Amino acid sequence: MRQEDFDRDWEAAGKELLTRMKAWRLAHPKATLDEIERALDKRMRELRGEMLEDIAQASDLADVRAQPEAERPVCPKCGARLGPRGQEQRTLETDGDQRITLTRSYAVCPECKAGFFPPG
Repeated sequence: MRQEDFDRDWEAAGKELLTRMKAWRLAHPKATLDEIERALDKRMRELRGEMLEDIAQASDLADVRAQPEAERPVCPKCGARLGPRGQEQRTLETDGDQRITLTRSYAVCPECKAGFFPPG
């Protein structure tokens, strides 16, 4: 994902959040400040999860195959350069209780055969 993709996707998502909050407020004209805050926080956590997934997926570590061998991560056990072993998906839960799915190269150490789902 390129920087301009972030801007376009996030701008649209931000506008959608505003539109949804306006609609919510019109549907709840007597809502208390606490209720408004909870509704806004819920929608902002959703947007945060989408942004976090996009940012993490754009990491250079998402595709070990695309990295020059000399720049690939090293095995924390033995220090050998990791090699790709196909694409894997992992679903994680964020601090905001949002589930995000990352697709990236699963890496394996050619020396000790340990496998890793690269962070970052």
